[in-house]
Amino acid sequence: MSRRLPWRRARAGAVLTVAALLGTAACGTESDVPASAGGDATREKTECQGPDGDYLIGMSQANVAEPYREQMDDDIRAAAEDVEQFEVVFADAAQDNSKQVTDVENFLTQGIDLLIISPNEAAPLTGVVERAYNQGVPVIVLDRKIEGDSYTQFIGADNTEIGRAAGEYVATELLPDGGNVVEIKGLPGSTPAQERSTGFHEGIASNENIEVVAEGVGDWLRAKGQSQFEAILQAEQNIDVVYSHNDPMAEGAYLAAESAGRAGEIDFVGIDALPIPSGGIKAVQAGRLSATFVYPTGGAEAVETAKKILLECEDVEKEQLLETQLVTKENAAEVYKRNSTG
Repeated sequence: MSRRLPWRRARAGAVLTVAALLGTAACGTESDVPASAGGDATREKTECQGPDGDYLIGMSQANVAEPYREQMDDDIRAAAEDVEQFEVVFADAAQDNSKQVTDVENFLTQGIDLLIISPNEAAPLTGVVERAYNQGVPVIVLDRKIEGDSYTQFIGADNTEIGRAAGEYVATELLPDGGNVVEIKGLPGSTPAQERSTGFHEGIASNENIEVVAEGVGDWLRAKGQSQFEAILQAEQNIDVVYSHNDPMAEGAYLAAESAGRAGEIDFVGIDALPIPSGGIKAVQAGRLSATFVYPTGGAEAVETAKKILLECEDVEKEQLLETQLVTKENAAEVYKRNSTG
């Protein structure tokens, strides 16, 4: 279900004055937010300014240590450059939940008209996202979810389905006769890590001869993926496949195996498939990864949604699901060419 909110332009100086006098949100009123959700149905409604407005958008990023998140920010910047009414300010939470909460609070003080957020972890960021939404700020939740539905739109791929597809690929293509798998997980409190794990175990369930012999937590980072797999290699002598929740951790695991002289005996599967020279598609072409799965950043889509909300004064759907695709050596060159902007 979608809902329509009113917005008006207000930058930092005006925000402080209005907030002090009326107790309103920085970038709009709460007139059509239910009282049960923190709104005030009696407040006068302010009309959407549409293309005549001038809008400040806050982008709260979980971290920029992951190439995927750098690309997401770049995609937002590129798309927003084509919208003269938009100014986008970015904040890097550096995988710190408390910092990301503060980042969003600072955005609200600055008077943002719309918030885009990719939460570091779901539970710790739910409260501040709800606060922004209930104050009348439209919120686009990108890639990682929060708890509940206090947001305007979620944009992302189906991580459970991606995990399931990865599991099915391992079960039918890499290990049809069974074998031993190691799973390298992302940040435990983030919804993609939870869903990619759940889906993977569903995907391999059809092959009773596959066993997950070890798990590591790499927090989405290449260096951690490498160190986690180094420890696992010392304990496990028989490993056939590494399933990693993203490509950088898979690449880190590959480096650990290469250093131990065991890379040739293990298949590595990741997720993200960034169409950049250092991304997962090129790693598949080079033979370091056996497969990866396209996980769009949603950056361009987030700007398109912002245009619909702020410029066109339109309702938007609660969820926008993005398509994924299996990438192997057979189709890697074609997928890279189709998705690359360089």
